[in-house]
Amino acid sequence: MTAKEKPRPRGATDHRLKRMREANLRPQSAGSSQRTPQSIVDCGWGRLIFANTFLDTESITAALRRERPDRRDIAFYVQEPQVAVALAPQELFLDPSLTYRLDLTSYRPARRRKHAFFIRRLTTVSDAESVNVIYSELGMVQVPLDFFWEHRDARKLTVLVAEDTESGAIIGSVMGVDHTRAFNDPERGSSLWCLAVSPKSPYAGIGESLVRRLAEHFQAREAAYMDLSVLHDNAPAIGLYEKLGFRRVPVFAVKRKNPINEKLFVGQQPDADLNPYAKIVVNEARRRGIAVEIVDAEGGFFRLSHGGRSILCREALSELTTAVAMSICDDKRVTRRVVEKAGVKVPAQLTDDNANARAEFLAAHGSVVVKPARGEQGMGVAVGLTDAEEMEAAVEYARSLCPDIVIEQCFEGSDLRLVVIDYKVVAAAIRKPARIVGDGVRDVRKLIEVQSRRRSSATGGESTIPMDAETERCLANAGLGWDDVPDQGREILVRKTANLHTGGTIEDVTAETHPALIEAAVAAARAIQIPVTGIDLMVRSPREPDYVFIEANERPGLANHEPQPTAERYVDLMFPFSAANKKRQPDDETEE
Repeated sequence: MTAKEKPRPRGATDHRLKRMREANLRPQSAGSSQRTPQSIVDCGWGRLIFANTFLDTESITAALRRERPDRRDIAFYVQEPQVAVALAPQELFLDPSLTYRLDLTSYRPARRRKHAFFIRRLTTVSDAESVNVIYSELGMVQVPLDFFWEHRDARKLTVLVAEDTESGAIIGSVMGVDHTRAFNDPERGSSLWCLAVSPKSPYAGIGESLVRRLAEHFQAREAAYMDLSVLHDNAPAIGLYEKLGFRRVPVFAVKRKNPINEKLFVGQQPDADLNPYAKIVVNEARRRGIAVEIVDAEGGFFRLSHGGRSILCREALSELTTAVAMSICDDKRVTRRVVEKAGVKVPAQLTDDNANARAEFLAAHGSVVVKPARGEQGMGVAVGLTDAEEMEAAVEYARSLCPDIVIEQCFEGSDLRLVVIDYKVVAAAIRKPARIVGDGVRDVRKLIEVQSRRRSSATGGESTIPMDAETERCLANAGLGWDDVPDQGREILVRKTANLHTGGTIEDVTAETHPALIEAAVAAARAIQIPVTGIDLMVRSPREPDYVFIEANERPGLANHEPQPTAERYVDLMFPFSAANKKRQPDDETEE
């Protein structure tokens, strides 16, 4: 053995020989006399019921029946899942997840470490809060903060977090369970749960780094393997696990039928095709017992009925918004004139439509924005144009989408979206353009693909980074092409606009938004006379009063504003008497 070689864990050779003798890994045998009987581990989001420590299926079923409200219990290593379901077919179901196993006796750590972030144990209440924010972003069951804090040094549970080296923000988390400490497992197993990566993070490889570090943690404890459960249709996660050496094993889980698990056992539903902006409203309405009729899922149309009142909606747009208010928002030039009369500050705008006038306007202001007069989701919007040739190209493209265009002075700052419902600001968030961070290995195209997959997964396919001329222009401004490999740690803006549909992200700043910005948003909404709107301002900082008005959205996205109660306030507006009876339950958990 050389000085650099690490000795194998005790018992590794015996385990490898055993694995080689067995063509297929069999489920762990139940009722071993060495194991702690009827072992259950509380993980905060629910309990892990280790079925291989129970003597009979009836006891497993009884344990699942003790599941707490708003939690998600999992009976794992169930040898006869069909029997468990048959004993309580109205209460239990077979989890449609696959189990994968990593052999820790042959696993080798990665040589290359990430420098943009690092992995460590959860240590503070602030860490716990950040992890819950990520869980909320991904629709996962959140964990009580005191549980995280009380179990931060627990021997059974290990919670790791990924921390951004530069900002200190928590951008990912994973939980592990040590089976030896949980139930005296003679097989020396371990398991991985709740891998979660912030959809806002621009770094590639966060999930892989968390999995590897947890594997190394259990390897150091001389665990023989690490198991995990992943939904059968989660192709990106399965691809990651197989790349790291995980292999399928015939292990099954049983869960209890509850609202959290609903979509796993009810099959295809009429609202399955709703986008996240419609689904967040529908879920809130159903929690309150409000009847929901899906009119057109693909278009996001649904009808809500309660107490003799019926309202047709399209996402956050409802019959309460008049056609006049909607038409004001539809034309950015009209919107500007209406809000300016109400005292809202607007940027300088070009009124003459000819090349000479545009050149003079650019020369006077140095940087301009070109956008179609009508349109949404950032289509055709070009920001920060400083070159006349670029400006004319942007004008031509914007005009291909709408005959009328708008050219305005570019206000340097951040894009602030304020959601105004019933003339009150419910949420305020800085919208950040899509960006990537080089790792010295992947080219620009691959980095964008990785980021797009993460954004798409977190938003139900609503947010991706287009591989179009605007992205190419932004890359060119940074001196890069699609096939270039950015240096490790280099941050590149790949879009100038901050729309979620083009890969942008949201950072909640509701608590710190300056009163002047709140007043401007409410004034704009009142001027348009629109009960629900998204007001976009360009600001120096959300904590400062300087701003200019950009536009008003008659159908603002209510999703992605966690932890602000956007959907609650929207349903309050339509059905105020239902507010007292609303019942909050977490959405279905996302597994990776």
